Amino acid sequence: MIAPRPVVLEGHGVRLEPLAMAHAQGLREAAADGQLWTLRVTSVPEPQHTEAYIRAALDGQVQGHMLPFAVRDLATDRVVGSTRYHDIVPAVDRVEIGYTWYAASFQRSHVNTACKLLLMTHAFEALGCRVVGWRNDVENLRSQRAIERLGARRDGVLRHHAPRRDGTARDTVMYSLLAEEWPLVRGRLRARLTAGPAGVLLPGPGPHALEGQR
Repeated sequence: MIAPRPVVLEGHGVRLEPLAMAHAQGLREAAADGQLWTLRVTSVPEPQHTEAYIRAALDGQVQGHMLPFAVRDLATDRVVGSTRYHDIVPAVDRVEIGYTWYAASFQRSHVNTACKLLLMTHAFEALGCRVVGWRNDVENLRSQRAIERLGARRDGVLRHHAPRRDGTARDTVMYSLLAEEWPLVRGRLRARLTAGPAGVLLPGPGPHALEGQR
């Protein structure tokens, strides 16, 4: 049975740090890069709600169903976004990856590919997960294509499933990747990153930076 605990994950030019209130200013600055809180299909907090966003994430950690991270770009030493494990189900060795967002200037860079490689490696190879899942707003087509490029399976759509920030109800697309499918996906992710410390993407499109939203 998996037992996720706060941990620092580092590699390929990024570091995932256990989310803390000390990250509030860095998250505000990252969200302001592109005014990401104005996007309808993301979970990015408005500047005045950043501390509440962190408290809610840490409450989820205490309750055992979330493990949130701040994302730091090592080349600039800037906090550039956030991501987390969520909907953790130890009884079936399952986590989902979501609540993922990055500053606009770091989207379609090495950051998202590096974060996915770190999170999935930890989930499958350290925690012993049998499955990793994603859930996505049905209107976020670019994010869905990014998840599918990983090799995740589209499991189905939950209709009228969750509220959006504007009060409308969304349909949620569910994806999953099984442990036996991980080695192929790991190879794909590694192929997207060079051996350089900045984790520069190889030629070709990378995954969209706001994929994997809850």
